[in-house]
Amino acid sequence: MGMLIGGVWKDVPRDTKSTGGAFVRPESAFRDRVRQPAAGRYRLYVSKSCPWAHRTLIVRALKGLEKAIAVSYADPYMGENGWQFPEGYLHELYARAKPGYTGRVTVPTLWDEQEDRIVNNESAEIVRMLNREFDALARRKLEDLYPEKLRREIDWLNERIYRTVNNGVYRAGFATAQDKYEQAVSELFKTLDWLEKRMAKRRWLCGKRFTEADVRLFTTLVRFDAVYYSHFKCNLRRLVDYPNLWRWTRRVYALPGVKSTTDFKQIKDHYYRSMKQINPTQIVPKGPLLDFSLR
Repeated sequence: MGMLIGGVWKDVPRDTKSTGGAFVRPESAFRDRVRQPAAGRYRLYVSKSCPWAHRTLIVRALKGLEKAIAVSYADPYMGENGWQFPEGYLHELYARAKPGYTGRVTVPTLWDEQEDRIVNNESAEIVRMLNREFDALARRKLEDLYPEKLRREIDWLNERIYRTVNNGVYRAGFATAQDKYEQAVSELFKTLDWLEKRMAKRRWLCGKRFTEADVRLFTTLVRFDAVYYSHFKCNLRRLVDYPNLWRWTRRVYALPGVKSTTDFKQIKDHYYRSMKQINPTQIVPKGPLLDFSLR
């Protein structure tokens, strides 16, 4: 796992010694907004394997923004030079946008083709921009994913789900101390148990309305049994052992355009081949066999 230091790419491993073995995710560095949304002006740099990037692909598909916002897809294998695209390495784009930049180089990255700049690399903020600021370019009608009357509930759900589930699987998988791993796993399954009860009589996380909270949770849960259960040692229970959450995940998967954004081969190839510190043999398991169809 490398990073740019003073605009120069260097192979720098994750530092868990200073945190006592805990994985701490750094803050996203680029937090600007789009200016005058126009078809062809913006491009998303993503990996189909990445759950954070997957969020943006789902909203782009649900709103029918495929023709308005171009996408560049990374190779699922992330080697010593980071994310690689047909156009080159993502760190080269970061260095071009901000010479001398020091920090991680991540997907998704929203790029402004007109101004030759990185707009934003925080998935949560990109999702909200796609949700509202590109309405005039959308080919599909989609209800507001962050409606005023539900914002407090959505923010509350997002905070807990991010800390214990979205980032929780990484806190477990990248922990280098037993106690930090066990704490992350315990918090993860406490929240999954809570969500299972919450979804007993709900169609979506906030009830009858599909929101960004559903998008954010889905991209972790759709990867759970294929990757996080084994690769990140989140193995107390599988997603399929949670009837309500499993049904909800399949319901999201069945929404128009979502299936086409979900590539299990790339997901498994990335995690099992790229993270050599966890899987040094780089062997990609054939299973599990999963059926996401609704019955």
